[in-house]
Amino acid sequence: MNDMTPVKASSPKDWETDQEVRWCPGCGDYAILKAVQRTMPELGSTPENTVFISGIGCSSRFPYYMETYGFHTIHGRAPAIATGVKLANPDLDVWIITGDGDALSIGGNHTMHLLRRNLDCQIMLFNNEIYGLTKGQYSPTSRVGTTSPSTPYGSVDRPATPCAFALGAGARFVARGFDVSKNLPEVLKAAHAHRGAAFIEIFQNCIVYNKDVFEDFAAPKGAEDRQLWLRNGEPMLFAKGEKGIALDADALTLKVVDVVDGDWKSAGVIVHDVTNRSVAHMLVEMRFGEFPMALGVLYDDPRPTFNDAVIAQNESASAGKTADLGKLLAKGQTWTVEEGHPET
Repeated sequence: MNDMTPVKASSPKDWETDQEVRWCPGCGDYAILKAVQRTMPELGSTPENTVFISGIGCSSRFPYYMETYGFHTIHGRAPAIATGVKLANPDLDVWIITGDGDALSIGGNHTMHLLRRNLDCQIMLFNNEIYGLTKGQYSPTSRVGTTSPSTPYGSVDRPATPCAFALGAGARFVARGFDVSKNLPEVLKAAHAHRGAAFIEIFQNCIVYNKDVFEDFAAPKGAEDRQLWLRNGEPMLFAKGEKGIALDADALTLKVVDVVDGDWKSAGVIVHDVTNRSVAHMLVEMRFGEFPMALGVLYDDPRPTFNDAVIAQNESASAGKTADLGKLLAKGQTWTVEEGHPET
């Protein structure tokens, strides 16, 4: 996220291009595109100060449809391009658009290093659990047993969990949403407000090769029983407040508990704290079915960014000074680019 003063207020139309949107009819990417175009005016951003960068895949056509700067780059390498863009012009608001195959297969190492470095950008990973652009092969997130042209007898690979991957790589902001959710704009706003690498997994319906794979929790009917929308400072309640998530202190795991007469405290329901990394790990590992799907902001705990550190180091070197930025980072300090020195 960047601190910026918009030149003028914008509307969703200001973020739409004249390009024909070319996804399959019914693709979840349409809903995500509209959510982003509706959200951008509310962020204080301007099209001329924003750039969307993508790799290869169905989701990676996204920059063509945003009236901003954009790069449709190389398979898995969007994080590398984004790093160069942000370091060259730190004032730009950088968004990365990627898919489960693009980010977690050929691009897995690039995604990991972007997250651990904490580049100031937003990463939107569209997860449809399949390779859609190349005609339906199984992807790193496909479930065991997925039948596809590359696994006609069913996949035997254990799938990657994108949010667990992000946390393991050191991400300081991790969130989940899904394509047609009315709450997706709020998740995008929270990601943009975070200074640093903000990772958002968006479950996306591939109408052709993996249709309705997320209907077990994304279908509107009965959604309140299958979705846990997390909000900082609020109890982890679902099923219209009749159930909640509590900590099993003996097993050090989460468990579902019944809430009687709205007394969630007596039931031991956890209050969501977005800075609690241990609970975030447990939330992303909850087995759906036994648990609801955890959605919203799972983790948000900023730290100094890679781009601030690089710029401060370069400015210090130009001034003939040396600074141990590693020690300053360890203390949780940030830098003012204008002055080139740390501030607590």
